[in-house]
Amino acid sequence: MDIVFLRQLQLEAVIGVYDWERKIRQPLRMDLEIATDVRRAAASDRIQDALDYHAVARCITEYVAGSEFQLVETLAEGCADLILREFSASWLRLSLHKPGALENASSVGVVIERGSRNQ
Repeated sequence: MDIVFLRQLQLEAVIGVYDWERKIRQPLRMDLEIATDVRRAAASDRIQDALDYHAVARCITEYVAGSEFQLVETLAEGCADLILREFSASWLRLSLHKPGALENASSVGVVIERGSRNQ
């Protein structure tokens, strides 16, 4: 299994459980690892044969920008489902970071894996 990855994708969303959080957009960061087979793209050197990470980033950025969830868990699950559906991925690992959520931590968040690595 090969993996296409995106590191520290910068996003903004209305996210949080407190009233003040529901009135602002907050920065988020996402790391993605998506299972794919790169052999066809490597042989052809054509983007049409590759998992287009630019398209993945655009899709996720638009989804997150339009979301208004309370929990990072809910947002992460929605993003994972979107990637699995839209890009026919068999497996992914997604880390969603909410920087500055705690005064004494650089970030909080969640890491989820969905799908099967053995396809």
